[in-house]
Order: sequence, then structure tokens, then C-alpha cells
Amino acid sequence: MPPFCANMPKTSPDQKTVIFIVYPGIVLLDLVGPLQVFTHAYPEGGENPAYRTHIVSLDGGPIATNTIVGIDSAPLSMVLGEMGDAGPDTLVIVGGNGAEVAAHDEGLVQAIATLSTRARRTCSVCCGAFVLAAAGLLDGRRAVTHWEDCDLLATRYPKVKVEVDPIYIKEGSIWTSAGITAGIDMALAIVQEDLGKGPALRLARSLVTPMIRSAGQSQFSADLARQTQDAKGEFAALHEWLRENLAHVTSVSDMADRCGMSGRSFSRRYATSVGLPPAKSLERMRVDAARNLLIESDRSMKAVALACGFRDQEKMRRAFHRHLHTSPSSYQALFGES
Repeated sequence: MPPFCANMPKTSPDQKTVIFIVYPGIVLLDLVGPLQVFTHAYPEGGENPAYRTHIVSLDGGPIATNTIVGIDSAPLSMVLGEMGDAGPDTLVIVGGNGAEVAAHDEGLVQAIATLSTRARRTCSVCCGAFVLAAAGLLDGRRAVTHWEDCDLLATRYPKVKVEVDPIYIKEGSIWTSAGITAGIDMALAIVQEDLGKGPALRLARSLVTPMIRSAGQSQFSADLARQTQDAKGEFAALHEWLRENLAHVTSVSDMADRCGMSGRSFSRRYATSVGLPPAKSLERMRVDAARNLLIESDRSMKAVALACGFRDQEKMRRAFHRHLHTSPSSYQALFGES
């Protein structure tokens, strides 16, 4: 694979076609992240890129992004005309704030639904999943989007089996990915599926990114989600006290007493306000604190477990698997300083 500053080789007839569908208001990184992956993916021993990429909108022309950088796009009809009867290998719907409008654009949604039947795989980055859902392509399927938008996706499209934590999900020929940089993870996984592990790993190293992130979206969102859900701050003082006393044994009754409530009333109001039972929320706080210590301190696993209230390393390990789908040692190896 040539360095990124090198001129790109000429195209070849055996390249796979990747079409990126854009619309006004896309997140620029949702596009350029996976675009960079596909642009610089080479087959084992090959001299030409494995993919030919197109940036396409319904009518073509300049497209505004969520940055000062705009992009140009080709009309969908022109690209399809050049392809003839062949469909694209991979269709990627880019995400962004404009997905709200795009999902209600009947012409765009119908074009995507039709084009998907001609593509070998159809993908979305971040909230591009809303456009796929509007086209009916996620009905009955597992899917993911940015963790902040998962509840909204599930509410608007109840036929979609929305999952919050995965970085990306492959369900048959449909791929969906989580927020923003997860589009890079998904693109690397596609490259591995098409070209094998070797080319994908070399590309990941060139991009200076992990080939596989073993933890999910919840590694980034748990504490912020608590703050967002408890919008009125009813339990803000409790959460602050818990974070300062994670090493202590704290029962639900202890939490109820601090809030001046009966245990039953506290559990009900807390779950309604925060969206989690109090014991599970406390465990998530402990996991959050532990993962921070694992990558920011030189404490031993045992010391981290005790500091965060897990009592022993095995309890911490099980909690990490429940919430992050990885082990403490794997998390530390992936995100800690080398």
C-alpha cells in the first residue's frame, strides 16, 4: 500500500464500486472516515486500489456539511447510467443532522430502497440509519446508530431492533454503525470481509486506528447518559456522593436513606428518572471509574477493583463484560498508553 501522500494509481476494471449517498447537513467525518478507508484499501499484493468510490446525491451539485467545508456530488442518475445494469458493490448512507430531512424526502428514500436491491451490501454511518429505516430496510433487523439517537430510532421505527452498545452491526446484507468514527470501524470490517485480515490490518495501522474496538458505545456514554436522563437533577447530589464513595459497600437502602425516601419509592422514582435500576446504575459508575483508572493510573488490577468497590477482580471482570463486552485487561491493552 503506498503512503497517503502518494498519487493514486489508475482505476482497474475489477474494482468494487462504493457509492456514498449524501444530502445537506451531513457530518463530514461520517463521509471522509470510511471514504479514506475504501480509497486506500489494496488487495494482497495488488497495485491498484480495491474500490472505486463515488460521492452521490439525488440531484448532484454542492452539498453543505456541518463544517465550513462543502463537498461536490454527482447526480445519482448519472452514476447509475455509467454503471449500466450493474449495481454498486456497497452503498453507504452518510449520517448527520440533515438525516431528519433526508428521511422524509420521498424521492431520496425511494431511490435508496431501489438501489439497495442492486447492491451487494447497504450500510449506514451514524444517524444515516434513520434514512435506511425510512426506506424499510431495517424492518425486523438489528441495527445501531449514535447512542444519543438510539431511543429516537426505536420510537420512530418500532419494527427495528435497535441496540445501543455495538460499534457496528452486520445483519445479512445490511450494515449499520454507531456514532461518527464508528464508520471507520465498519469500513475496516468490510475491507477485512472482502480482502482478508492482512490487508485490513495493514490499512488500520496506516490509519493509526485499532482494527477492532472490543468495547462498545457505552464506554463513552454511560455517565453522560445518566446526566441527560436525570434532566431535572433530582439525583445529582446522590450521584456525586456515590462517585466519591465508590469503594464503600452501598446498598439500595443506603441510597434511599440519603434521598429521604422509602426503598420502594426510591427505586421506582430513580428508575423512572434515570432509566436504570439504582443498583445497575451504581455498577455502571464503578465500571466508569475503573476504566478511567486502568488507562490513567499505574494501579494494579486488584487495587483498581478495590478502589471502585468491586471487592475482587472477578467481580470487576464480570461487570466489565456486562457493560462493555470486554475484560478489564483487554480494555487496558486497547486504550491504555503503550
